[in-house]
Amino acid sequence: MEKENEAHSSESKGISHGVKRVLIFSLGYFPNAVGGAEVAIKEITQRIPDIEFHMVTNRYDSTLPKVEKIGSILVHRIGISSKRPSIADLRRWPLHLNKFLYQFLAAWKAIKLHRTYKYDALWAMMAHSCGVPAAIFKMRNMDVPYVLTLQEGDPPAYIERKMWLLWPFFKRAFTSADIVQAISTFLGKWATHRGFKGPLEIIPNAVDIQHFSEEPPLYLVNEIKDGLSKRMGDVFVITTSRLVHKNAVDDVIRALPKLQENVKFIILGVGPDEAKLKKLAKDLNVAKRVQFVGQVSHADLPKYLKACDIFIRPSRSEGMGNSFVEAMAVGLPVVATQEGGIADFLFDERRDPDKPVTGWAVDKDSPEQIVLTIKEIISRPEKVRAVVATARETVKEKYDWDIIAGDMWEKVFARLFEVRSK
Repeated sequence: MEKENEAHSSESKGISHGVKRVLIFSLGYFPNAVGGAEVAIKEITQRIPDIEFHMVTNRYDSTLPKVEKIGSILVHRIGISSKRPSIADLRRWPLHLNKFLYQFLAAWKAIKLHRTYKYDALWAMMAHSCGVPAAIFKMRNMDVPYVLTLQEGDPPAYIERKMWLLWPFFKRAFTSADIVQAISTFLGKWATHRGFKGPLEIIPNAVDIQHFSEEPPLYLVNEIKDGLSKRMGDVFVITTSRLVHKNAVDDVIRALPKLQENVKFIILGVGPDEAKLKKLAKDLNVAKRVQFVGQVSHADLPKYLKACDIFIRPSRSEGMGNSFVEAMAVGLPVVATQEGGIADFLFDERRDPDKPVTGWAVDKDSPEQIVLTIKEIISRPEKVRAVVATARETVKEKYDWDIIAGDMWEKVFARLFEVRSK
């Protein structure tokens, strides 16, 4: 407690009134709660040195300090916590209450912090849960401009059903925003549908190009292959995914019985559907061809991708999907649906004849199309080389974090500060 007070005190004394200060609302953050949204916050904030970033986020883990500087962000943690909880624990009593309570506790914490730090702008990472505290704060502090980032992967209709209890605040999360930044055209349309009439910027997430495009040492890739028992002639199809219904891992398992025995499925990730998916693989007699690897660190992902042959995630919904872009940067052929934001970057030879081909598209809920597509990829290596080269070039040109951070500064934060100065 003494160290927390010292950290808070030293930051307070260090306030410079010439510095622009932005408060971020995020349900989770490093070191434990890490997904695409959290990675985006980290990559963008560390590339914008002219802003002092703060964050209000859930604590979850009682071993973490309540106030801590992580990278370029002063993190203020709130909510119910327990000692080193697992991902499963976050869905159980009482930690599962955090998502609901955050919407009010974060607003109260932000209002309190604003008395000390006098924030120049707010940044809410996702409308559900984080847009609500931003809207409440805005009701008390109308002069503080606010940007809403739409990063949601679940279908908007599903999110809206979950938010009906807080509907007036959820609606204000859109209508009280000064700027909306969406990571895909699909999510941008959602903002308009929800009544937002201000400036809308489509700025996608990106990948660490160097990290994913560099060739890891061959011996490290071979170690992964050995660990996965990859034999000569095996075709490894890989997904990096939360094990939830929307990511349609089940459709890939359903396709396996109709593919040759040498086609194996490697699953990186954890989630509530794991037991159900393992049972499905057993029931279809393909359990020996499916490996549940579990959670793999972001640092190790390129090695696993390099050890495999095809990336697949036939999502039923997707806000954007960093995993697809990461696989393209590595140089894997990518199989996906064109649901939601995927349609912004995955272009198929047959479905998008006027676009440069970057992957293979299938319909959602279609294991049959997955079978045909994987067979085509295996049988047409010359086409695979051409598509992979186009996809890698597209990623380098459009999905580099330096480019995205520059757009966030120029098109979002600089404009927010202009709103404040008027």
